[in-house]
Amino acid sequence: MIVGTAGHIDHGKTTLVKALTGVDADRLPEEKARGITLDLGYAYADDGLLGYVDVPGHEKLIHNMLAGATGIDFLLLAVAADDGPMPQTREHLAIAGLLGLERGAVALTKTDAVTPQRQDAARAEIAALLAGTPLAQAPIFPVAAPRGAGIDALHAHLLAAAATHGERHGRGGFRLAIDRVFTLQGIGVVVTGTAFAGRIAVGDTVTVTPPGLAARVRQLRVQDRPAQQGHAGQRIAINLAGDFEKADLARGMWLAAPSLHQPVQRFQGTVQALEALRHWLPVHVHLGTADVTGRLALLEGDALASGAAMLAEIILDQPVGALAHDRFILRDQSATRTLGGGRVLDILPPSRRKRAPERLALLRLLDADDPAQALRAAIECQAAGVDLDRYARSRNLDDPAALWQALELKVVTAADTRIGFSAAGWSQLSGRLLAALAAEHARAPDMIGVEHDRLRRLTLPALARAAFDDLVADLQAAGELAQTGGWLHLPAHRATLAARDTDLWQALRPLLAAAPFQPPRVRRIAQDSAIAEETVRGLLKRVARVGLVYPVAHDHYFTAAAVAQLAAHVDALCGGEGAARAAALRDIIGGGRKVAIHILEFFDRVGYTRRVKDGHVRRQPDAVRQWILQ
Repeated sequence: MIVGTAGHIDHGKTTLVKALTGVDADRLPEEKARGITLDLGYAYADDGLLGYVDVPGHEKLIHNMLAGATGIDFLLLAVAADDGPMPQTREHLAIAGLLGLERGAVALTKTDAVTPQRQDAARAEIAALLAGTPLAQAPIFPVAAPRGAGIDALHAHLLAAAATHGERHGRGGFRLAIDRVFTLQGIGVVVTGTAFAGRIAVGDTVTVTPPGLAARVRQLRVQDRPAQQGHAGQRIAINLAGDFEKADLARGMWLAAPSLHQPVQRFQGTVQALEALRHWLPVHVHLGTADVTGRLALLEGDALASGAAMLAEIILDQPVGALAHDRFILRDQSATRTLGGGRVLDILPPSRRKRAPERLALLRLLDADDPAQALRAAIECQAAGVDLDRYARSRNLDDPAALWQALELKVVTAADTRIGFSAAGWSQLSGRLLAALAAEHARAPDMIGVEHDRLRRLTLPALARAAFDDLVADLQAAGELAQTGGWLHLPAHRATLAARDTDLWQALRPLLAAAPFQPPRVRRIAQDSAIAEETVRGLLKRVARVGLVYPVAHDHYFTAAAVAQLAAHVDALCGGEGAARAAALRDIIGGGRKVAIHILEFFDRVGYTRRVKDGHVRRQPDAVRQWILQ
């Protein structure tokens, strides 16, 4: 169990730690010379159960105190019997509450310097201070640390608390908030900190985030003892090897599993105010051991009253490492007052519609500690599905696939991520697609159907292409959707030409079929057939609606048979060369390069291929069958 001290300057925190462990946590020469703690100090008891983080009590050193308070399990609040609670006593206690600390004890120090009556008065003041806080029932231990009076009772209580505390789970990827960086002769760079999650062992590869430096673990010391591995909840010193120097590392960075390297410069969460706050307030943000300036953007109003809570976005001036449910503290621009704090809910928030009611409702649901409950809520709120890999990374989940299976999600693989849908949500998407298609058939009964990409936009613009493709495949397999060429339609829908158009089309068709890969444009067809240009243009638009020709470029129509052959050529080029390019297609079909470019751009437009640099690659390898069989 990691015990963190707290309290006003000169209330005996360091002396208390020394009495408990025999270790003087003041390690800096200037600390010893001035007799005050300036930076974080560390000490470990011989029992191997307790580690101590000693923090400075001076008001100007709260940033150092915060770096040490993050990640502790138990708060040891020191209050001098002669002074009673002082300003930093109150501020440290408030910070502990914002960090979610609910276990602790109070050491009433310097009892040998006061009368029994003053001790009683100090106890009453402490009880009043703790009332209404998570530490309201914390026991108070009177001690005189230099003489050892009361130390045994306090130590026994801490051991009992450690026995019931248990080890923090080692699930998830490893995360350690770096609070010290130094070098040792013959060893190299060493970082220390408290492990937040996961496990680490000698030989592991880790990443220093935000800078993204790769490192290998050479040696470990856990709770100040040599070890081969460590886990969450322990103080760990790690000897690192990698292509970096001591100057490249600093307090505020994280040592993390490579999969968790995802620095962010904004996140959304809940904010609890200690004093009135306004929208766009400049703040210092303390998260982990980092101290970064930024802005507070309130999401539910322009002001937040003291003691109230609100959803907010934090915009940072430089990136930090953060995951969902990390705690943070807000201090004012001059870093003299603690303004409030909160809990991270979303590390990759949207850039638009941040204050939309449905977005705020989702953020509240993401506050749930149970990852299954939060994921279920998120999926129910997001028709376009949830990025499951992003969710698993933000929650640092060990076995996300088991969670998806337990929730019986429909999982779609899209590029390098997976998108999850509930069964009900997937069914609703199917209904939306079919309804959109039926509406288009009613609007344009003479059209054979709707192009793939246009139907996706009509169904749900935010839906990933891969998810839409799976949706189409499911509906086709169920016989509820059909495809003719590049058009999707309801199975019962048929589009036909009027008798007059049929006769005119039969007259003009030979002109297109004579040169299938370089057909004449509308104006040339009108000239060769002695038919008005507008009549020809109108006819070809109507013929395209029933799928007999395709508008490959403006006023340039190709027969369906020609497009099917071109699709086969593109398919062959993609299979043999990895991509279809204009020059290669031109060599196959003849004619100019411009026509080949128009053909490839047409295939991109209808969703058969996509542009990658100077080539065009297939979106669906089996789609050529759809074109050839039409």
